[in-house]
Amino acid sequence: MNYNFLGNTGVLVSELCLGTMTFGGNGYWQAIGELQQEAVNDILKTAVEQGINFIDTANVYSFGQSETLLGQAIKDLGLSRDELVIATKVRGRMGDGKNQVGLGRLQIMQQLDGSLKRLQLDHVDLYQIHGFDPVTPLEETMRGLEDVVRSGKVRYIGCSNLAAWQVMKANGIAEKHGWGKFVSTQNYYSIAGRDLENEIVPMVQDQQMAILPWSPLAGGFLSGKYTRDNKPSDGSRRLNFDFPPVDQEYAYDIIDVMKRIGDEHGVSVAQVALAWVLKKPGVTSVIIGAKNNDQLTDNIKATELKLTDEQMAELDKVSAKPKPYPQWMIERQGNDRISGSNWSPNRSTVSQK
Repeated sequence: MNYNFLGNTGVLVSELCLGTMTFGGNGYWQAIGELQQEAVNDILKTAVEQGINFIDTANVYSFGQSETLLGQAIKDLGLSRDELVIATKVRGRMGDGKNQVGLGRLQIMQQLDGSLKRLQLDHVDLYQIHGFDPVTPLEETMRGLEDVVRSGKVRYIGCSNLAAWQVMKANGIAEKHGWGKFVSTQNYYSIAGRDLENEIVPMVQDQQMAILPWSPLAGGFLSGKYTRDNKPSDGSRRLNFDFPPVDQEYAYDIIDVMKRIGDEHGVSVAQVALAWVLKKPGVTSVIIGAKNNDQLTDNIKATELKLTDEQMAELDKVSAKPKPYPQWMIERQGNDRISGSNWSPNRSTVSQK
């Protein structure tokens, strides 16, 4: 397992992060996973034994049950708190009350206290806003996050599912006031979903932030069990919970190439999909979830897969889509400034064994 710095901080996190969306399974979340305490303990034990020190959850996952199960697993296994980097999130609705959703200072403080109680912790290492709140001023959100950092209950702050301009505006507000800025952004990123390469990736490289990709297997569609000859059927997660959206015909072209490359290495399609994301610029830690230990172990093996430059180029080509405006114009105009020069993007990610 390799370890990368979490953005422009001194904190090292494993290149794979254990996602906990499969923990619990209340209501809406049942289609994703229904792991209860014994299974959660086994999953967490395997992850830690394989070198994963980064764990991501959210208050809305099974409406708090995921945090509760994770906190109890840490206690049951006797894991050292100092050896773990725990991340959770705030924004989503946690009840029927008028103020049980959103990113106001009130919600941030209340929801953090609830998360800490469920996790049985006195602080979280990374507190992330789970999306954009269109009715709360960003200045209030950033002030609320600064307050929980200063309280000692949060070490660093991050964001998820924001547009690049929203991240830059939020961090600009923070810099203006001398507050802590987002050190990471958590986004959907897979070989079948490369949209963030247009705006988010260049921003992250420029700002020295961390990208934490979620759903690198596109909600299981890239796991290898789906092909043109074996499409999602009744009872499958993709029919019951079609998220994130996937252009299936486009994805089948990619799966065909990943299957061939996987056969060349003697590995699964899922490992190829994960290895591709792990090798992309700006990526710090890829979030993986699992419903059982076999699935988790197979995913972890992706860290050992070394795709060649030729194989990466082939995967990039089959998954490429036309760049939107203004990206194609920016690239076109930049060619005469970059071609033949010593220019290179600012990359400060450091890794160590």
